[in-house]
Amino acid sequence: MEQFIAFGVVGLSTAAIYAVIGSGLVLTFTTTGVFNFAHGAAGMMSAFVYWQLTVGWGLPAALAVVVVLGVFAPLFGLAFAQALAPAQGLGDAEKLVMTVALLSGLMLVARWIWNPDVARTLPRFFAEQRPLHVGAVTVTWHQALTMVVAVAVAVGLRILLYRTRTGAEMRATVDDRALVGLTGADPRRANRVAWILGIELAAVGGILIAPMVALDAAQLSLLIVSAYSAAIFGRLRSLPMTFLGAIVVGCLESYLTGYLPQNAYLPGLRLAAPALLLLVALLLFPHGRLRGRDRRLSPVHLPTVRGSALFAGVVVLVGVLLATLLSESDLITYGSIFAFGVIGLSFVPLAGYAGQISLCQLSIAGIGAVAYAHLGAEGQWWALPAAMVIAGTVGALIALPALRLSGVYLALGTAAFAVVLDRWIFTLPSFSVLGVEIALFDQGSVNLVGPALFGTQLTSTAQITVFAAIALAVCGFAVAMLRRAPFGRRLIAMRDSEAAYATLGGNLLAGKMLVFSLSAAIAGLGGALYGMQLRSVSAEQFGFVAGLPIFLIVVIAGLGAVGSGLFTGAAYAGPLHAIPVLFPALTNLVHVLPALGGIAFSGGFLGEGALAHLRAEWAAVLRDRLVRGVLFGGLALLWLSRLAEVINGYVFTAGALTAAVVLPRWAGRRAREPRAAQVPLEWLGLQRPWSTADKEMLDRGIATRS
Repeated sequence: MEQFIAFGVVGLSTAAIYAVIGSGLVLTFTTTGVFNFAHGAAGMMSAFVYWQLTVGWGLPAALAVVVVLGVFAPLFGLAFAQALAPAQGLGDAEKLVMTVALLSGLMLVARWIWNPDVARTLPRFFAEQRPLHVGAVTVTWHQALTMVVAVAVAVGLRILLYRTRTGAEMRATVDDRALVGLTGADPRRANRVAWILGIELAAVGGILIAPMVALDAAQLSLLIVSAYSAAIFGRLRSLPMTFLGAIVVGCLESYLTGYLPQNAYLPGLRLAAPALLLLVALLLFPHGRLRGRDRRLSPVHLPTVRGSALFAGVVVLVGVLLATLLSESDLITYGSIFAFGVIGLSFVPLAGYAGQISLCQLSIAGIGAVAYAHLGAEGQWWALPAAMVIAGTVGALIALPALRLSGVYLALGTAAFAVVLDRWIFTLPSFSVLGVEIALFDQGSVNLVGPALFGTQLTSTAQITVFAAIALAVCGFAVAMLRRAPFGRRLIAMRDSEAAYATLGGNLLAGKMLVFSLSAAIAGLGGALYGMQLRSVSAEQFGFVAGLPIFLIVVIAGLGAVGSGLFTGAAYAGPLHAIPVLFPALTNLVHVLPALGGIAFSGGFLGEGALAHLRAEWAAVLRDRLVRGVLFGGLALLWLSRLAEVINGYVFTAGALTAAVVLPRWAGRRAREPRAAQVPLEWLGLQRPWSTADKEMLDRGIATRS
């Protein structure tokens, strides 16, 4: 009994911290309408600043707390308010991108400033004082402090929100900013107060929990999963229920630590328990319509058959160029462009067409890699489609809870699924189910080989690179044709309005299961290709945190654009790897670029995505015969010169980049030269004779305006 009470005290002290962090999350969502995925990262940064002041610079703990909570946290809150102010008028996906970008960016900034290879610890508060004894139970002063702080926060927030004018303004702002302004209140000031208080609470939680865990950027940032679970208990609205949820989460973790049986299969369960509880809470508790939800959606480009086939050919051509120009060691690094491209492409039908937000695509890619590694240990060709089927089955299972979830709730659910895979499933040793032996990463890494096709085993990295390029080209063409097919149009309708889609006879269950399964199968293929490229992969390469930059790059490119796959692979496996090698001083800055791009996208700087601008520029290049000839002729000359070793790789790269920059501008200048007046789409066939080229122009115009 004494042990049970002791674990209960530990659980309550941890629950107190989760309650403080979760209440800050609920506060910002209730008052601004923005669910802050970077809330835990704000607490993490505060904990690191506190460590720097106390351990790094030797300031007294009391003074360091005053500096962090009185100076750093308020300024940090104002920065969040300024950065996320544009997000309040955006839809769910755009808000998600902004906060996920901040989460990823802050973790990378923390690793940039504080070397992750150096171990750091924080002493507990009042560690030199003798602990309290309540009967046979020992309570440290740090544990007592966390409980006192949680109670003070609960009382203070209740008074602020329901007994003060400022609190009323904060709660009213999210519903109707204009109406609040008519009452004489300042909605911008109310939002700033909300962000300052929310980040203040995250900072308090970060400082209190940092002495109890390792001072690691990713670990501290993902402790927010426990706070997410507590906040979902309160349905992102109720502070008392949030505190109750925190008690459930904290005590569950503590009792699992004390009473979980000792075997090789269960240690990860304790680490994954908050994420599992989050999934259960998402499925059991009813969720109302997300306040501040905006249904203004960007149009999805309608690709042509000819254009899609041409782009597929370009992808294969790029693969052949890389395979013939790069060395074996360089191909292992940069050849993964196509594997990451396939994983990035998996977002297009799911998020771009159907509007279903997923943060677990890289984790599903890990399932595909593991399945192929075990089924195709000797290069059996059928192991690749089998791995896609297995990954697609997992995607179909994810679709079942997706029927109850949308927007930020679906993002939370898929993030929780990824965390469960990271912390538990991928760490399991081999096990048997109904006599069938199942092996994952087996607490290590798995080896992959190229498949045997038409009697030929793909053994070299160059062969696997070309094969991956062909796979990306085929998948890209198939996804483009899906957009033109009836099922693709139904997915667009589902994205526009699930209720209207169901009312008009659409089957939501079938639609979601099919698109989740298709997306997961594509991601599984990408994971298998990535494993082939590297020859060996481990679970850490498919973690939740590792997948965030991929999601951000796809969003930057444009979720509905088929070219997002190649763009993502080229950006993630290209410059993000090449620049640190060429310019080591820029390593940390390069890693932050996806986060900066995600913030810029959400702020409206990129509009519908980077590919929309690139498509407009390169369409002019491909339409102009002279410019098109210079492009292909110049690339062929550079390629042959490199094969003959007349030029080196740097000259080839410089020439290709020069062509990519100069030719679109040249084509644009030629297109602006005086020519016959442009006829509006509505007057085609009236002001001048109808031509066959006008049909494609009219189709594009209708698709863009629909």
